[in-house]
Amino acid sequence: MTSNYAQPVLNGEGATDYARYMRTDTLLSLQRRPEDMIHRDELLFQTVHQSTELWLKLACYELAEATCQIRDGATDRAIQLLTRASLAVDFITGQLEMLRHLAPWDFQLIRTVLGHGSGFESPGWRDAQRLSRELNDTFTELLAARQVDLVELYRGSPDVPLYRLAEALIEWDERIALWRARHYKVATRIIGHQVVGTKGTPVDVLSGLISHKFFPELWQVRTVLTEIGLMGEGAQPAGQ
Repeated sequence: MTSNYAQPVLNGEGATDYARYMRTDTLLSLQRRPEDMIHRDELLFQTVHQSTELWLKLACYELAEATCQIRDGATDRAIQLLTRASLAVDFITGQLEMLRHLAPWDFQLIRTVLGHGSGFESPGWRDAQRLSRELNDTFTELLAARQVDLVELYRGSPDVPLYRLAEALIEWDERIALWRARHYKVATRIIGHQVVGTKGTPVDVLSGLISHKFFPELWQVRTVLTEIGLMGEGAQPAGQ
C-alpha cells in the first residue's frame, strides 16, 4: 500500500509534518507584527536576539552534558560536546554583523518599546555563566583526582586526552570573550560611549567583561610556561 506523503502523520498544529515538528507556526508568531512595530528594524533586532537565545540553549545543553561526561571520565565525548558549544557561540558572534545595519537613530526609536529589558537578563547567557563555572569546578576536581599538574600537562604531548580537553575549555572561554568584544563594539557603534543602556547600566561596563575568564588557571599556565621558557629549561618561575 502506497503512503500518501502529502498528508501529515504527526500530531500537533500545522498543515505539514515539517510545521508540526518544527512548530513553525508558533516560532514565526513570536516576533512583533508589522502593524505593531514602530520601526521596521524591530524584526531585525528581535531575530538576532531570539536566534541567539536558541543557539545559547543548545550550547548550554551541550555544556551540561559535557560536565557529566567529564565526571564519568569520558574525555573524548566531552571534547566533542564542547566543540559544538563553541561553534554555537561562533554563530551568534557572526550574526552580530546584522546589527551593524541598525542605524543609531533608528535604534533610539526601537529603544522606546524595549522597556527596561537588557541582555544582562538573557536566560541563555545566565545559564552559560553558571554552567561554565560548573565546568571549571569539574575540570579542577578531575585534575586533583588524577594528580595532574597543569604545567607538566602542557609541557607534555598535546595528544593526551586531558590536554585536548583543556584546550576545548580554552576554546569555549575564548569564543565567549570574542562575542563580548564584538558585542561591545556593536553596542558602542549604535549608542556610543559614556551612556547607559536600557537597564541603566553604563555601556562601557561591557568592555570590562571582555577580560573575564571562566578558566583562569588554564590561562595562567601559559604565563608560567613563558616564564619558564625565558628563564631556561629546568628553572622554576616565581611562586612555584
